[in-house]
Amino acid sequence: MNILGISAFYHDSAAALVQDGKITAAAQEERFSRKKHDERFPQHAVRFCLDQAGLSLDDVDHVVFYDKPLIKFERL
Repeated sequence: MNILGISAFYHDSAAALVQDGKITAAAQEERFSRKKHDERFPQHAVRFCLDQAGLSLDDVDHVVFYDKPLIKFERL
């Protein structure tokens, strides 16, 4: 099972790929954009994770998004 995790739209956006319960790739978007604390959607980090595993998006079983709802509501 391939699970792609994404964190974005606050600060330090990132992506991680978990395959059969093991982390196989992870990266922060700022590594590619060179923008400290980059909050944009981590498109380059996602591509990196998939490339590291030799996968395409079609091979991903689940995509999960990280956010703590209560903290998000406090910020809003």
